[in-house]
Amino acid sequence: MPPTSPEDKAHPNCGIVGVFNHPTAAVICYYALHALQHRGQEACGIVASASDRSNGRQRFRSHKGKGLVLDVFSDSRILTERLAGTAAIGHNRYSTTGSNSEANIQPFAIRYYAGNLALAHNGNLTNTQALRRQLQAEGAIFQSTSDSELFLHLVARSKAPTELERIRQALRQARGAYSLVLMTDSALYAARDPHGFRPLALGRLRTSEGTDAYIVASETCAFGIVGAEYIRDVRHNELVVIDQATVEHGTIHSYPIEDVTPQARHCIFEYVYFARPDSIIFGHSVDKVRRKLGKNLALEHPVLNEPFDKVTVIAVPDSGNTAALGYAKVNAEENQIPTRFEIGLIRSHYVGRTFIAPEQDERALKVKAKFNPVRGVLEGRRVVVVDDSIVRGTTSQQLVQLL
Repeated sequence: MPPTSPEDKAHPNCGIVGVFNHPTAAVICYYALHALQHRGQEACGIVASASDRSNGRQRFRSHKGKGLVLDVFSDSRILTERLAGTAAIGHNRYSTTGSNSEANIQPFAIRYYAGNLALAHNGNLTNTQALRRQLQAEGAIFQSTSDSELFLHLVARSKAPTELERIRQALRQARGAYSLVLMTDSALYAARDPHGFRPLALGRLRTSEGTDAYIVASETCAFGIVGAEYIRDVRHNELVVIDQATVEHGTIHSYPIEDVTPQARHCIFEYVYFARPDSIIFGHSVDKVRRKLGKNLALEHPVLNEPFDKVTVIAVPDSGNTAALGYAKVNAEENQIPTRFEIGLIRSHYVGRTFIAPEQDERALKVKAKFNPVRGVLEGRRVVVVDDSIVRGTTSQQLVQLL
């Protein structure tokens, strides 16, 4: 099977953020997206909501572009002037569906009969084609090739009497994995699919005005950078509503998406690869999970060949670091084999993740540009290389040649 065939493409992640009731919501969103940069590096964007002084209505403004957060928002006036407002949502993109064209950069925003609506989505729908055909038959015109746009059409075409029910009805028609944030004129919505495949966390932070602001993000590592406290995860099959009543009374409204909540089915790649080790994912510390995986690997596959006095454990940085530490510890303490952990590969942080690069040739080149061995650490020693996972084997093949 060629490495670029659809069957070989695992579905990676994007990073999403939502902020409500903060005087500089877009700025908070920017820093949170910066903390989530590892989840997508192709493009990013922010949509902010503010009251229009001329008519008192809410207006949505957006800024999106290809590249890293730091580059797309290099002019601070974009955040403080153009995107001024008290609510905002943001998105870091990795193209799982649709091309990497500008039209597919999120968040998506529309104005329909009930007001403004903006959305940022992480995940993949499995009934995209059926929904698209249905909506097109009803007259819908799509502006992108992304499955995320489907949610906006489903909400806009709903005949449900309330905003909450329109959104709930749209979510019930979607099949597959989704964690998403939606922003309307009066509220911020956050939802996870019935199985909770992708993570989504709730946080709270105090503003300079002495009021509570709320934040929703793909990972809790986005909370620390903006001084927010982790409240809890958005639960699987849950639709959360944050509005003015939440600000005034601290009540986070919660509604089921489906009437019956099925068993949770989390993506294991969140633990081993996607998430930062300082995040809490699905209720567990990513750092602790990765250490335990490394320890289990050492128990299942210890280094038993002589000479035992020359065993060096190195990681494929960065996501393999914690598992390698766990491996080295168990191999030394429980397997009773003299083992030391060393920094044996130097990673260039100016090269993005090889798994997230769209094309296979580009992934191979990135591996060569990304890693360089420390010869003085490796020469003359038995080396154990610990990586977090293998998707296509691109990194492993190139590293074997390097070492």
